[in-house]
Amino acid sequence: MSDSPSGSKRGAAPSAEGQKDPTRELRYQQGLAVRRAVLGDAHVDRSLREATDFDRDFQEYITRSAWGEIWTRPGLPRPTRHLLTIAMLAVQNRQEELAMHLRAIGNTGVTVDQVKEVLMQVAVYAGAPAALAAMKTAKSILSAEPSDSP
Repeated sequence: MSDSPSGSKRGAAPSAEGQKDPTRELRYQQGLAVRRAVLGDAHVDRSLREATDFDRDFQEYITRSAWGEIWTRPGLPRPTRHLLTIAMLAVQNRQEELAMHLRAIGNTGVTVDQVKEVLMQVAVYAGAPAALAAMKTAKSILSAEPSDSP
């Protein structure tokens, strides 16, 4: 997979001196591991495989920054981070991304009941329209799940 129009392989970004940045590469690898653990190998493999020269840098960036910098922080347990992500996506009416995270709740130990409670919280603090749209998405994604399963 190339990292740029020049066709170089994805890896650590070269520094100003032309050398690879090991910290940046470590964050990418840590982020890739967390991204796979949360969203699953199939999703991540598809995202990386379908990346083009146009969005390959973006895929590297979100893997390194969102997954490698934020999701790896020790301050919150992974299920809490996932519930917060679900709430923020609901508030922003980002249904496609919300659906992706709802499909992944079993990977982080989040239960259907916890999602329901988060969306109830969204209704009170962000408004019923945001919660209604998120509930509709959650209902379609989670309808086959027992209410107390992870």
